[in-house]
Amino acid sequence: MNWQSFWFTFSTIFLAEIGDKTQLVCFSLSTKSASIVPVFLGAMTAFIFTTLISCFLGNFLGKVMPVKIIHSLAGLILIAAGLFILVKEL
Repeated sequence: MNWQSFWFTFSTIFLAEIGDKTQLVCFSLSTKSASIVPVFLGAMTAFIFTTLISCFLGNFLGKVMPVKIIHSLAGLILIAAGLFILVKEL
């Protein structure tokens, strides 16, 4: 296992997820639940599946498209999403 990749991925995702919508939803659902276990397991299962899908898709696209194009498309999607949110809020 490439531990450098593991720790880079862990720290990047951990920092990106702090204070995001998922945490707010988990916080809200935990206040209504007698036990946090179902909320935790539901959130972790959803996160595992979405991460698994993105890893498989990234691996597949990395084999059929140049990485530079994938990075450019990802950047354009993030910019478009940001502009959409900005315009929606105005």
